[in-house]
Amino acid sequence: MSHRAGARFLLDRSVRRSPDGRVLVGGSPLRVLTLTDSGAVVVDALAAGDDPTTRSAAAGRLVERFVDLGIAHPVGAGTSGPTDTADATDLDRWAREVTVVTPCKDELPRHPAWSAASVVVDDGSVPPLFADGVVPGRARTVRLARNAGPGAARNTGLAQVDTPLVAFVDADVEVDEAELARLVSWFDDLRVALVAPRVRAVAGPGVLAAFEATRSPLDLGDEPARVAATTRVSYVPAAVLLCRTAAIRDVGGFDGSLRYGEDVDLVWRLAAAGWRCRYDPSVEAHHRTRPDLRRWLAQRFRYGTSAAPLARRHPGALAPLRMSPWSAATWVPVAAGLPVVGVTVGVATSVALVRKLPQVPARESLRLAGLGNLYAGRLWCETLSRAWWPAALVAAALSRRARRTVAIAWSVPIVLDAVRHLGRRRSRGTARRSRLDPVRFALLHLADDLAYGAGVWVGAWRERSVDALLPRFESWPPRRPAPSAPSAPSAPSSDAGGAELA
Repeated sequence: MSHRAGARFLLDRSVRRSPDGRVLVGGSPLRVLTLTDSGAVVVDALAAGDDPTTRSAAAGRLVERFVDLGIAHPVGAGTSGPTDTADATDLDRWAREVTVVTPCKDELPRHPAWSAASVVVDDGSVPPLFADGVVPGRARTVRLARNAGPGAARNTGLAQVDTPLVAFVDADVEVDEAELARLVSWFDDLRVALVAPRVRAVAGPGVLAAFEATRSPLDLGDEPARVAATTRVSYVPAAVLLCRTAAIRDVGGFDGSLRYGEDVDLVWRLAAAGWRCRYDPSVEAHHRTRPDLRRWLAQRFRYGTSAAPLARRHPGALAPLRMSPWSAATWVPVAAGLPVVGVTVGVATSVALVRKLPQVPARESLRLAGLGNLYAGRLWCETLSRAWWPAALVAAALSRRARRTVAIAWSVPIVLDAVRHLGRRRSRGTARRSRLDPVRFALLHLADDLAYGAGVWVGAWRERSVDALLPRFESWPPRRPAPSAPSAPSAPSSDAGGAELA
């Protein structure tokens, strides 16, 4: 068992249970599980905030399985997750067990000197950052004669590390050291290789900063999550990462040939090797927004170019559109101007799901089918306005019906994101109007999508591969049980215990 006695766990927000407590739906990707009586008792304990891992070895194995499926998340004091505030033990471990590695290009780190050991890598700055003997704090410095990119610079710093843990912190990140120290207790779980905090945009003047505060690609939300391909949180940015040094070295560190997407690739290789990667939004760091529109769009474009190299390294993980064939059959007729046919297929598939999941109450099956079809519709719209927009634009130029479809598809994500943004502001209890009006929000949203999508196509051309542009259709629920997560070299995994996948 990986977690200490007295641990607390949080059920994922996706979790729903049947009235008798014997069927559980949740996790990421979404799963349907049937529970034994003892398994249902374990879920009751998790829902009540108790630690069921002390009751029996089987209960402990079941909780471990829930963690691996994204159904439960360790939280709070006494777990492998952080406490609410860093205590003396956390700070002492941070100082003894962590080395901070910071890659720099043309600017010194903005964060203060660390109490932990630190290595600053000058990634080919012109002029050299340390030519005049300027050394940040007690940091060791390494200079690369030529700019090699952030991944290669981090690997150079990693080679200097002799502590059990390494924190990669970018030069333009603002973060409190005591906040990061709270993350060290995650590594009490010997299967955890990487933990990332929430990275939010630095508050500042201007419309770009206001937009980034609502829709930054670095900000992955306020819900804890496991991190793995095709899950709700499928990546974490390398702006701030705390890692197990041995695990990073075991998988070869960052891929230095990737200028962008090297953080995504690292997480996916760690997960494939059996390690746990976690996202912990209770700890926050802040990242500065690009100062002008040109550099901001260039950043988004470069993010897009990483899709094709990543798709080549991780087949199927970068599909811009992922849904069941039945959801596709629902929305293709709608897009073709045959909404009655699409609705008919949607109703038929909803009824079929009720028969496919006899252990799930009919009402819940219909809810899952309906939400699944609605979510699939949004994915269609997001894909047409983002990764597929060049093809959508060509189709719109050739067909009046296609123009109508594309106009609606491009509008839906913008409207939904704008509504969500306004809802968040109201939920915070503030009457102050957003500095970002709906028109500028819509224009920046569209520019963001177009820049990223253009990068995807350019990256595909460079790689001579269309893998990053192809959809992926998968049945749900899976026809076969998903295999247990492979074990990390230092901590074997265990059975599902009291749960079976439907």
